[in-house]
Amino acid sequence: MRNAHHVAAVRAAESALMATVPEGALMQRAAAGLASVCVRLLPAVYGSRVVVLAGSGDNGGDALYAGARLADRGAVVTAVAAAARVHEAGAAALCGSGGRVIEAADPGGRTAADPDGRTAADPDGRTAADRAIAAADLVIDGLLGIGGHGGLREPAASLAASAERAPCPVVAVDLPSGIDADTGEVAGAAVTADVTVTFGTLKPGLLIDPGASHAGVVEFVDIGLGPYLGRPEVAAAQAADIADWLPRPTAESDKYRRGVLGIVAGSDRFTGAATLAVGGAIRGGAGMVRLVSSEIPVGLVRQRWPEAVLTTAHAGKQSGAAIEQAGRVQAWTAGPGMGTGDASLSLLSAVLATDLPVLVDADGITLLAAHRDLLPRSAPTLLTPHAGELSRLLGADRADIEARRLHFVTQAAAELGCTVLLKGSTTVIASPDPGQEVLVNPTGTSWLATAGSGDVLSGLAGSLLAQGLDPARAAAAAAYLHGIAARLAADGAPIGSEDIITALPAAIRTVETR
Repeated sequence: MRNAHHVAAVRAAESALMATVPEGALMQRAAAGLASVCVRLLPAVYGSRVVVLAGSGDNGGDALYAGARLADRGAVVTAVAAAARVHEAGAAALCGSGGRVIEAADPGGRTAADPDGRTAADPDGRTAADRAIAAADLVIDGLLGIGGHGGLREPAASLAASAERAPCPVVAVDLPSGIDADTGEVAGAAVTADVTVTFGTLKPGLLIDPGASHAGVVEFVDIGLGPYLGRPEVAAAQAADIADWLPRPTAESDKYRRGVLGIVAGSDRFTGAATLAVGGAIRGGAGMVRLVSSEIPVGLVRQRWPEAVLTTAHAGKQSGAAIEQAGRVQAWTAGPGMGTGDASLSLLSAVLATDLPVLVDADGITLLAAHRDLLPRSAPTLLTPHAGELSRLLGADRADIEARRLHFVTQAAAELGCTVLLKGSTTVIASPDPGQEVLVNPTGTSWLATAGSGDVLSGLAGSLLAQGLDPARAAAAAAYLHGIAARLAADGAPIGSEDIITALPAAIRTVETR
């Protein structure tokens, strides 16, 4: 797992560790790690032009000390002070190594070198800081630390904009300035980094969009906080975790012991959803798949997946009886393309009335939004909405959900009594148990934005529920494999959802062989 901790936990761990080491040791450890990453990003250290954007806090101190180390190796380092006061010892170390410190222009255009504002700007209005950033080979963002909230204010906002325009790499110290460390929310201007060097532990904002999109590649530097950190608040599963979780058949396994998944999917309008969900379940390892659907989808699945066991649900008041007729299963997936009429509601109600784990997706979530009395239930339940579907469930604005993904996924899990997988640019999974960490999926590709990919995911996650995984791990493993399969299938080109199904065995092999 890549574990992430809230700011309060980081502060407590730092305090405990600092009581055992000499004063300033943690900052020097951080600066050494930061400088090491910067060295790798520069074509050559000697003669390279490095700009440090320094705020008043410890992140500014980390950046200044790292700048001093680069200056010691021959880099030309300019620090831009974005506050009236910067880290005094860090600035002294930089100047002592041959670097210099200038002030960012205030609204009147003044700098430390030009207090009257007569030569602070080029004819085109650029300040001395702008010129330094434009000519830099590397920019280090030390404007704000993990305690910052809200968007950047001036002059930091203008410095962040200048850094984004610069044709060189931008390295953020601990996290990009302007990002909420605990949530990944971006409330205004923020730095967009190519690389973020984070210390001691990851911060949730580095894993969850929109903050994650500002972080670039995240490099971790161990400064010794590990023994003082408690359980993580957010974690991203890695290949080894997925391999540990995935069920494996034994010599005694048969199709029933491997897990039987019931699927309610497809309709005469959305005929392909059943085929895709069944394919995701079969390639996800279910020993048997039982499909309940209307006549046309049943016929299509019979042709594409002859191993599936099929039950035709006829429209009418007793359509829910098809759930009993389907036979014994270990879990259910309900919703993809099933429609939202009375017959579909009857099927969904019958599935939720069982004492089995149930995954609800797509049209099933739309039905739940109109019939909230169907939740919570005592058996494990996994919902897999995108932001629009979650907005209907919670009565929240879709754009607000996308901007505050962690907030709304945890609210939904607590309010609905279900595990919730929120799909999107960052897939986030929250459990109704407040003591369980939120899981974030690190895999995927923009080529996944194609019709039916969510149907494949619902079948895949449902198959893992049927094989005995708890909802959070089933959701995390399914999202991880789904993302890897899409990457393998796409390889830089467009794909359809059938391609994801075809690539699932290869995706599973990639985690099993690591």
